[in-house]
Amino acid sequence: METVAPARMGRDFRWLLGASWATNIGDGLALAAGPLLIASQTRSPELVASAVLLQRLPWLLFGLYAGAIADRVNRRLLVASVDLARAGVLAALATTIATGVVDIAVVLSAMFLLGVAEVFADTTTGTLLPMVVEKADLGLGNARIMAGMITANQMVGPPIGAALFAAGMAWPFVVQGVCVALGAVLISRMAIRPPSAPARRSPSRQQIREGFRWTWNHPPVRTLTIAIVTFNVTFGAAFSVLVLYSIEVLGRGEVGFGLLTSVGAVGGLVGTLGYGWLERTLGLALMMRIGLVIETFTHLALALNTSFAVALVILFVFGAHAFVWGTTSRTIRMRAVPTHFQGRVGSVYLVGVFAGLVVGSALGGVLAGAFGVPAAFWFAFAGSAVILVLIWSQLDHIAHLDEPHDLPPAAG
Repeated sequence: METVAPARMGRDFRWLLGASWATNIGDGLALAAGPLLIASQTRSPELVASAVLLQRLPWLLFGLYAGAIADRVNRRLLVASVDLARAGVLAALATTIATGVVDIAVVLSAMFLLGVAEVFADTTTGTLLPMVVEKADLGLGNARIMAGMITANQMVGPPIGAALFAAGMAWPFVVQGVCVALGAVLISRMAIRPPSAPARRSPSRQQIREGFRWTWNHPPVRTLTIAIVTFNVTFGAAFSVLVLYSIEVLGRGEVGFGLLTSVGAVGGLVGTLGYGWLERTLGLALMMRIGLVIETFTHLALALNTSFAVALVILFVFGAHAFVWGTTSRTIRMRAVPTHFQGRVGSVYLVGVFAGLVVGSALGGVLAGAFGVPAAFWFAFAGSAVILVLIWSQLDHIAHLDEPHDLPPAAG
């Protein structure tokens, strides 16, 4: 325990870490079981991609307001309440499956409701770590949370979710509901420090504008946000049809898809072990350049490949890149943003993340339906290559990510 969550970081960090791991185990089950449930109801590429779209669309509809709310209310209670609501939706979905009344409309509706809950849960959870640990420990705290996410969400969860789905379609969603409810209980045990300054009771629209202004006036965070939006369009196009890539191109079934999603987690775990060395040796800007080159050529390799073994290697390397990118961006934003602004600035970034995924998922479904599954990967490669050339010189701004920035003065 001392190695995973040192005592100096406090008991509340351990509650937060336990809650994160519990919910990530449940979400990992759904990472494989969700697409498999959709595929059991339809083989239409458009509908398969729509399930991903409906989980991400709520970020565009509610993401910015979720950030404003997170800066105004008791964050701990908000996360616990939303997780309990997610457990209720999962219980209802499992009931429809067990009773045989499930259909594609029920599944897509459940995906949308779970997506709405995820908006408020993820936005608010992202503000809790700076409230329970010191700035010097934010990197370690994020690494532990990310390691748990990789192990539980991507490594352990998907193959178990696929196996549970094969045993009975309702089981993975029953277990996910239990895990999410456990996460709510653990979060409720936390005692968090108050924000660095009280949130003003100004209208939500004004608070959202302040979040945008802060992001735009902080060059490193602005660079990260622009990069993640554009690259997630191409990523979303390719990976929204990964389940069809596994079934139709690679000729693998349910367990094969689970292995494809989990092997990236193994790469991420390797990235966890080597992150400190990479940061000291390469520096942030070079790390990002190498990572985005890896992401670009991942799409090309998958477009050309028809071998399951080669696909496993490709996704292993991609997983290492994804972890390094995710840990860097989370830690930098948490160090740079004042505590009472974490919700609003974090929501701007996350809305950008999911806006790119929503657009990409829609494009991926259309391209796969019209020209075949590999077309989504060809689009992702071409788009990523163009974007990488355009932002290459701007990545030097990342070298200044740890500089403190205060909130810019309000307009007028």
